[in-house]
Amino acid sequence: MKHKVAEKQHNSRRCLVCGLKNDFGLKASFYELDNGELVALFTPMDEHQSYPGRLHGGISAAILDETIGRAIMIKDKNAWGVTVELNMEYKKPVPLNQELKVVGRITKDSKRLFEGSGEILLKNGDIAVKAHGKYIKMPIEKIADFDEQNEEWRVELSDKDPDEIEV
Repeated sequence: MKHKVAEKQHNSRRCLVCGLKNDFGLKASFYELDNGELVALFTPMDEHQSYPGRLHGGISAAILDETIGRAIMIKDKNAWGVTVELNMEYKKPVPLNQELKVVGRITKDSKRLFEGSGEILLKNGDIAVKAHGKYIKMPIEKIADFDEQNEEWRVELSDKDPDEIEV
């Protein structure tokens, strides 16, 4: 089903998942959908390989962790998810060098904690990897010294940004 993109989330400079100036990063873009889910789009490179032609399971965990953890920002732009627990289920190999979708959503939300689930979807729509996580909500100043300007924390619009995403 297609959903309208409501908003694009920020990227940073050096983050492994969203950093646009990290040569070995995933350079993922995150889109908030009108159904309340968050979708990350990324294309894994050869540098992200485990077995030949396959995405490393740890990289799968990283992109799912980031997508689920960022989903809370749809409701609260000042909340950052700090991972408490992340459970993975690897169902199919994840290929390299093709754009993939990662879907994340909040499944339980309280004042201090939230839980979420997500999937990496293959081009044909099959679920390759599933995850469920628990997170603490924290403001960025309690997590790290964070200078938005130095980290280049901003929305980078592109002519490749979709208006709709099918999930």
